[in-house]
Amino acid sequence: MDWRKLSLLSSIGLVSWMLVIQWSNFEPPMIGNTVESIKVPSPSDTGSELPVLPHDLDEMDIPKTQLVDIKKNEKYESKNNVVFVETDVFDVTIDLNGGDIIDVKLHQYLTKSSSDGGVPLHMMQRSAARFFVASSGLIGRDGTDSRTLGRPTFSTDQYRYTLGTNNVLEVDLFYNQNNTDIVKRFIFKKSKYDIGIDYILTNNTISSWEGRFFGQIKRDSKPPSGFESGSFLQPPSFLGGARREEDKNFAKYSFSDMAEEPPSSSIKGGWLAFMQHYFTAAWVPPQDEVNRFDFKQSKERAGHNILSFVGQLITVPAGSTNSYSAKLYVGPKDQNSLRELAEHLDLVVDYGVFWIICKPIHQAMVAIHSYIGNWGWAIVVLTIIIKILLFPLSARSLKSMARMRSLQPQMERLKELYGEDRQKMGQEQMALWKKEKVNPLGGCLPMLLQMPVFISLFWVLSESVEIRHAPWLLWITDLSSMDPFFILPVIMGVSMVAMQKLQPLPTDPMQAKVMQYMPIAFTFMCLWFPSGLVLYWTVNNLLSIGQQWIVNRQITSTKNTSTSI
Repeated sequence: MDWRKLSLLSSIGLVSWMLVIQWSNFEPPMIGNTVESIKVPSPSDTGSELPVLPHDLDEMDIPKTQLVDIKKNEKYESKNNVVFVETDVFDVTIDLNGGDIIDVKLHQYLTKSSSDGGVPLHMMQRSAARFFVASSGLIGRDGTDSRTLGRPTFSTDQYRYTLGTNNVLEVDLFYNQNNTDIVKRFIFKKSKYDIGIDYILTNNTISSWEGRFFGQIKRDSKPPSGFESGSFLQPPSFLGGARREEDKNFAKYSFSDMAEEPPSSSIKGGWLAFMQHYFTAAWVPPQDEVNRFDFKQSKERAGHNILSFVGQLITVPAGSTNSYSAKLYVGPKDQNSLRELAEHLDLVVDYGVFWIICKPIHQAMVAIHSYIGNWGWAIVVLTIIIKILLFPLSARSLKSMARMRSLQPQMERLKELYGEDRQKMGQEQMALWKKEKVNPLGGCLPMLLQMPVFISLFWVLSESVEIRHAPWLLWITDLSSMDPFFILPVIMGVSMVAMQKLQPLPTDPMQAKVMQYMPIAFTFMCLWFPSGLVLYWTVNNLLSIGQQWIVNRQITSTKNTSTSI
């Protein structure tokens, strides 16, 4: 090949490489995170989507006298009547009409890595572009929230609260209903993503007060923007609702399932959650009471999904005080935090059928990271540990592959002798393998052992929020996304080629050609895989090369010794 053709091909390759890099960096317009979308107000909740109490929960008509008190308080427009709360982990906006959480921004989780100009993630939002809110209130005979009368408008002492250096922040909203004083209290804690929501009811009347607490998550069906929606060759994470049921610790429902309105589920304790990639919003009612859970789609707002729970009956005798407490979690899928809130809530980190392998892998990674402090090196150390654990199982197959490689000259000789007679060729090969005590399928074992671990690690890296935007070194600034320059996938491909050089090629020409093209196919697929996964596969290949080289040397040394004797 002359230098002109070589330089032309090199230029074409370089341009193609740069085009692929630029194409991979293209991102569609982000949904729901623009400044304009935040400024657009959305109508307040009128109460049309509140839970309906069935007759077995003693549903009763709301007394007419309640109408006067509710209308008396409806003098503010909710878009101008909100409370802002700032903690060390998020900014929260509460609408005084109903006391709903209508906006949440996560300080420590950005839309992109900080080096790429990421801004705080808009987890919840009520705007024309995005609808994702958490509602709560009181329904029933004396409830403050009604489908016909609407939502109560609370008052508050101030309109901006800051946690600051405190460990706990309480935000109280006040409402008076027929001489019953109601305090809706939001409790925020330092470094915590769960929000306590308490109702304190003081009954100053001569008759008892009765009602039930409800909690709702309302969200449109739009997928999260950016990498959260998945990428080329990487399926999107599950988007939908989940809850604990009587016969299932984790039952998830897609938007289409919600459109069909799954049956109600009543269980002691329980929880409900809306799941999206890396993040979740979850209601956790009292775990010592029986609660009812319902999933459905809104009939008033097309494409809006409603996840609800209704608690046990709250009774406040005349002249006394009673309270009710629930928790709302809005933040990352941190398994330890979720597990502390409710049993099996950590299952919203959905590992699928490989959860039994994914769980220990995740725990091992977290333990290693606690000592190393870098998720990339934690993956490297984890790969070494996995390789050591699997070595006793793969040692026999490595030796079998080494013996197969040492038999390559004899296999070529048989091919020359019986190449035209496939039946005779097969018989002679089987006789040779039997004589040398070689299993031709033994080389498949290392791959079969690695595939479940490979797939499990794929889900761990795809679902573990700890890996999101976590840097390793140099150009790898996000282990959860693809290598921006495709350097690591190329190294992985080269390592596969080197590993094949140490292994015997199949005698069948077609199989041999497939094996030769396999590194190219794997390299292409890994271009869009998370960098952490490609790092694991690369380190695994390098360790396999070292193991195979050592075994090959041992087999060759043993054979030479026996020959000399």
